[in-house]
Amino acid sequence: MASFPVLEQETLFRNSTWTYRIPALLYLPRFSIILAFAEEREDAVDEHAKLIAMRRGSYNPTTQRVQWSSMETLVSAQLKDHRSMNPCPVYDEVSGKLILFFIAIPGKVSEHYQLRTKTNLVRLCHVTSTDQGRTWSRAQDITQDTISTEYQNWATFAIGPGHGLQLHYEARSLLIPAYAYRILDPNKRPIPHAFCFISSDHGATWEVGRFVEKESAVECQVAEVQVCGREVLYCNARSSGGARIQAVSYNRGVDFEGGQRVEALVEPPSGCHGSVVAFPPPPDARCQNSWLLYTHPTHRRVRRDLGIYLNTSPLNPALWTKPSILFKGFCAYSDLQYMGVGPDGSALFSCLFEYGTHRQCEEIIFVMFTLKQAFPSEH
Repeated sequence: MASFPVLEQETLFRNSTWTYRIPALLYLPRFSIILAFAEEREDAVDEHAKLIAMRRGSYNPTTQRVQWSSMETLVSAQLKDHRSMNPCPVYDEVSGKLILFFIAIPGKVSEHYQLRTKTNLVRLCHVTSTDQGRTWSRAQDITQDTISTEYQNWATFAIGPGHGLQLHYEARSLLIPAYAYRILDPNKRPIPHAFCFISSDHGATWEVGRFVEKESAVECQVAEVQVCGREVLYCNARSSGGARIQAVSYNRGVDFEGGQRVEALVEPPSGCHGSVVAFPPPPDARCQNSWLLYTHPTHRRVRRDLGIYLNTSPLNPALWTKPSILFKGFCAYSDLQYMGVGPDGSALFSCLFEYGTHRQCEEIIFVMFTLKQAFPSEH
């Protein structure tokens, strides 16, 4: 299936009695542990989601192999009579606390119902772990404390999905990418905009950052990039306008400059989730600004042929490369992690993504690959 050779490939979640969707991936380099999450559903329909499933991987940097545990369902990550969706994990390196965010939605209430009636029923929740995902706390509903009165101005909202982020400077802020359908005019359809939930006290409290304006956008991810010695937060978001939306923040995700279309990163008609990570450039690169890697289906009309895109000048939307095809065939959501240096001396990545031979979400596959494997000409 792979269009270029990868270091490792394994199916972590396969549809049988249950259906698995919405991958999220998190690498804990201090412990050489990889955590893979997915929604466990009755079938592929969003309203039939149930709980969140997880697998823990023990990564050996010497052999570049991962030993995976058996799958487990996180029974504590739920509210009574609600379904759990959109896993979004983040790790705080200061406190050692792993936080798994998710949204909880009552029964089989659909997003369409909330948009039509402008009735927000989503709850913002998380569970935590202090032993790298071996055990988890009870679920906490932090909706009121975090969103407060702004909640009534949103028809609905969601987080991620995919990984959150801890910044490397100042307060080591934690960021959870999100989007909300804002009720800007009670007589018109709510408009979606991306933003971040932000914590500057290692997850004790959270606040709502300001929205990415100008362009409507939904599912998003963020990456921290170094540009000319300055730290910048880069946001890449899904849209239904045929191209991705990007925006940047110079104050840790509190404010974003207006969103702009990225014509080089195409979207199928209804859009699709994509993943983005920042990483250090090769030592011999002319400029030592961060580089970005991005994964997304490459076809303009359907979700298929998962591509890897590279940008060596992250703030310039015109400088994304043409995609290197990771997997041919049907695909959908993906999540990337940067894992350090690979055996060939170039940057090492892992990716968890939805794949199928007859439809886009038959299984969720984990792969590891290096930058040199994906883009030989960059070396």
